[in-house]
Amino acid sequence: MLAAAPEARPAETGATPDEPTLGRVTGLPIPRFVSLKASEANARRGPSLSYRIDWVFVREDMPLRITAEYENWRRVEDRDGQGGWIHYSLLSGTRTVIVEQDRLPLRARPDERSPETALLEAGVIARVESCDPDWCRISAGGYRGWVRKEAVWGVDPEEIIE
Repeated sequence: MLAAAPEARPAETGATPDEPTLGRVTGLPIPRFVSLKASEANARRGPSLSYRIDWVFVREDMPLRITAEYENWRRVEDRDGQGGWIHYSLLSGTRTVIVEQDRLPLRARPDERSPETALLEAGVIARVESCDPDWCRISAGGYRGWVRKEAVWGVDPEEIIE
């Protein structure tokens, strides 16, 4: 017997374009960023163990965007749009980003003229400490500093993190 995956529609909250849609399960904004808690996680075609595995994420702390919720499952996607349904226990609210630009300067202050404290390679995953409208303070590999927000994936352009 075949069963269709339940449609995961955003909560009907009457949200306007300026207000986020809230998830039916958590009441948290959809979409939102989280990180992968496990070193390996299966992304399934639907929200149940009975659905086939379409993708396997293999990088702990990788940032993912939640696009839907259904019971204990979250539909996620990576920066390339790959993903599927993952059990919520494999996800963390810890905010991380992935560096998009090779040799990205990590700066001492949120200013292009500020000294570089390190150069980050594309693909590096870093923890987010805070973000203002243009810059994020991150830490990776024992280094800490500021990067331009548009050079990383895992935060929305208008997002402020304190």
